[in-house]
This record gives sequence, C-alpha cells and structure tokens, in this order.
Amino acid sequence: MITTSVFYVIVYVWIAIGLVSFPFVLSNVAPYGRHTSSKWGAMISNRWGWIIMEAPALLVFVIFFLMGSPCHNAPTWIFFILYAIHYINRDIIFPFRLRTKGKKMPLAIMFMAIFFNLVNGFINGYYLGNLADEHTAAWLQDPRFIGGIIVFLSGMFINMQSDNILIHLRKPGETGYVIPVGGLFKYISCPNHFGEILEWFGYALMTWSSPGLAFAVWTMVNLLPRALHHHRWYQSTFPDYPAERKAVLPYLL
Repeated sequence: MITTSVFYVIVYVWIAIGLVSFPFVLSNVAPYGRHTSSKWGAMISNRWGWIIMEAPALLVFVIFFLMGSPCHNAPTWIFFILYAIHYINRDIIFPFRLRTKGKKMPLAIMFMAIFFNLVNGFINGYYLGNLADEHTAAWLQDPRFIGGIIVFLSGMFINMQSDNILIHLRKPGETGYVIPVGGLFKYISCPNHFGEILEWFGYALMTWSSPGLAFAVWTMVNLLPRALHHHRWYQSTFPDYPAERKAVLPYLL
C-alpha cells in the first residue's frame, strides 16, 4: 500500500499533466469516430476498441475499492455506486447500442485511452477504498454533496438523452451523418460531451476530493476539444447547419 502523501503527489501530478496536455489536445483532432484516420496505424473494430479501452476505468476502480477498508460510510457507497453506474453504461451497455457496423479506430487511440482509464480508475478507486471514509453520514446534508449530486445526475441525464438521440439518428443498416435535433442539440453540437463534463465536475464537488477533481479536469481536457472539433466538422459538412448553435456550452462556446 502506498502512503497517503505519495498518493496525493500522484493525483496532483496527474492534474498537472492534464492541464499541460490541453493545448496539444485542442490543436490535434483525435482520429476516431467521424474523424477516424488510418494514418495512425493498425485498426480495431470501433465497438470492441471502445469496450476494451473503457474496461479499466471500471475494473481497476472496483478492484482498488474492494482492496481498501472493509467498512465504508454511506457517502462512500453513494460515490462508488454512481461511478459504477456511469461506467457500466459506458463500457457494457452503450457499445452494444451503437450502430457502427464496419467502423474502426486506431489501436494507438485504444491504448492511450487504456492508460488514461487505468490512472483514473486507480486514483478514484484507491481514494474511495482507503481515504473517503472521512465523509461521515453528516456529509449527506452538506451543500457540496447536495449540489454535487444534483449536477452529477443532471449531467448523466443530459449525456444519456443525447447519446440516445445520436444512436437513433440512423436506422439499422444506415450509414452517414445527419444534423441531430432534440434535447440540448437545439443549443449545442455536443450535449453528450457537455453532460459528461457536468457529471464529473458534479462528482468532484460531491466527493470534495482531488481524485474527483483530477477526473473532472481530464474529462474537460479530452471532451472540450472533442466538442469543438465536432462543431467545426458539422459546420463544414452541412451548409445549412444552425448558425446559432454553440459547440459545448449553451450560448457561450
């Protein structure tokens, strides 16, 4: 078992790496999904690549949580359950709902995502398993917990609703892209990314923890540029794309 001080050094270094990486991620389009490029080398099925790369975020998280204290307070269990629900959906349910037959992603992207998910799964699983019991039952009445869980659940709803809209844009067997409508697509191009960013900042608030903040920072580092890249792609692909839509933050960005 690592010492608490070493653990927090790892967390703060991970946050710093995320912030330093932001300009690079912003200026380079990740080559998967609609931006897929074979220039990145060997490819794998989009569905199986997604399942493999997301699995560590759930498995490592659960393992380190279970390896920690045998007794946990109610807030810790709530944090654990909400995190697990998100990743059960992202790794097990969501990939099999995708209508992406024949699409591929570079193995390089899959391996980079595996590393990202290993670190985030570790720091959050270890924290909940060993350090989060500082949150007693009284934490459930704290404004940070109440506000955080409202933001988290709101983000989860927006994320799932937006994913559902995107999945049903195509009928089975159809290919190609169309302009999505409904939900927050009225205001932004990527409400699915907006929802996920909200989720993890809500998680950081309700856990009031640096591991939660690290996850929120990295989610923003990955998804904010992704949303901007998607927005530009929509604008260049569809001449009639709604001019009033922003990329990821309604009315702002």
